[in-house]
Parts: sequence; C-alpha cells; structure tokens
Amino acid sequence: MRILEPGHVEASAGKIHFLFLPGRDIFKRRAERFRSLSGGHPLGDYFSFLALLSDVQQKALDRASAPLLPDASKQALCRETGMPLLDCRTLHRDQTWVQGLEMILMQMKGNPSLTHAANDTVTGLMRADETLLEKKADRILAGDLADISPGELPFIAAALQVYWVHMATLLGENTFGRTQQGGLCPVCGSPPGAGIIGASGERQGLRYLCCPLCSSQWHMVRLKCSSCESTGEVMFYAIEGSNGAVKAEGCGACNVYQKLFYLEKDPWMETMADDLATIALDMLMDKEGYMRGGPNLFFHPGRLH
Repeated sequence: MRILEPGHVEASAGKIHFLFLPGRDIFKRRAERFRSLSGGHPLGDYFSFLALLSDVQQKALDRASAPLLPDASKQALCRETGMPLLDCRTLHRDQTWVQGLEMILMQMKGNPSLTHAANDTVTGLMRADETLLEKKADRILAGDLADISPGELPFIAAALQVYWVHMATLLGENTFGRTQQGGLCPVCGSPPGAGIIGASGERQGLRYLCCPLCSSQWHMVRLKCSSCESTGEVMFYAIEGSNGAVKAEGCGACNVYQKLFYLEKDPWMETMADDLATIALDMLMDKEGYMRGGPNLFFHPGRLH
C-alpha cells in the first residue's frame, strides 16, 4: 500500500549531531532483539540462530586484538577529501578479521542448537584456505553475493562486522568527517541497510541512516533519496493494517527503496533484526518494481525470489 509522508522541517545542519558510532555492546543488544522477535515469527528459528551468532560476535569483539589503523596523515586526508577512512572496498584488512572469524567458528561449532547444515558450514569454513576466505570477504563487501552461499554469508559477515565495529570504536567519532556522497557511510563507505527516525532528545524527528557493516548511524535530511539524493519522486509504502512503525521509502527517480524505522512507534527496534522481521515489506517493494538499496548482511537476496 502506498502512503504519503507528511512534511518535516529539520534543524539547521550545524545544530545536528552528524555521526553516532555503535556502542561496544552493539552485538549484545542485537542478540536481545533477535530473541524478543523469535517467538511466533515465521523466521523464529533463524532469529534464534542469529541471536546466538550475535552473542558470539560480542565475545569476539570483547577479545579482539588491536587492529592496524590508518595513521594521522591518512585520517586528515580523508577528512579533507570527503572519503570514508575505513572504506570497505579499498581498505587493506589485517589478520584481525580472520582471527575474529576463527573465534566465531570455534564458539559456534558443535552448539546443540545448530542444525546439521549449519554445523557442516562451520566445519567447511574452518577448513577453508585463507585466500578463499579473503576472496569471499571481498565479494561480500562489494555487494556481489552470487557466489556466496546463504549458509556461509552470516558467518563471514559476522566476522567482518566485528572487525569494522572494532576499528571504528577505537578511532572515535571525531576521526571521521562528512563524505562526498551523503548516502554512504562516512566510516566505511557502505550503503545504508535501513534508516531510523529518532523519537527523543537530539535525534527526535531526524533521520539517521544505519550501516549494515560497522553499525554507525549518520544524519541525512528526510524526504531525500539516500541512493540518488532526489527529492521530487519519493513515496512511502507500508503493509496495510500495520501500526506505521516501519515504512519503505521508494524513489521513483532511481527505483531504489530503503526501510525507515520510526522509534516513536517502537523504541526497541534494532535495524538489523527488525529489518529481517519485516521481510514482507521487502516482498511488497519487489512486486512494486523497486530494488533494495543497501544489504542486510544476514540475509541473502536470492531468498526473496
């Protein structure tokens, strides 16, 4: 069902907190949300698996070794040129991310709640050549999932998320500047997986785009397409009969959509978890002829078809 979004006037950009990095407890909070959504949901078993995976991510983050970080000159250059400092497509990854993957796989292996297929996937990834793992990581970060199996995706993505969250939070918000492309994450350059509309405090009524990789949130004015930045052909869609907590912003100029989560309707929503919980809206937008903007790294797009 198509609906119109009421107009909204935001404060001047100089008064808006531009970037929020994730807290170091991001995966713990995500696990709690997956568990709360699992009961009675058609994807409940998968949510229980992702809750366990998120718990393991939190352990991996808490125990992560110090990664190799860009030096001060690279930081200054990126701020001056408007480029993301931890660009996911060009950054040279060190061994920290592979160590995180190994830790995640070791924690998951043999867990009684895992299916036989998931355990087989864990075993396969533990035996995989590091060069192959690097190639798979490159493809995931580039958005090329054609050769990535749906079973492998969440494990490799989980390790990459831990790696980027670790780097971003060690560097701190003041390290990062605005980027040339407002619709890309200013930390890692990923397209947003979703957006939130704040409900209180300095975020009230403001839209923040949410990164599916490093979990950073950055401000972008409402009623502007996050993909092509058009303002003239933006329409809003929602599932008929819903409470309006989740809408899809579709752009007629580029045929790309993005979900928006209205925290005033439900302050407990978490974009990675609630995005998966509202897959019916993705199916609606697919039928309407729209393409999804950024990915959810825990869901293979091939499963929509």
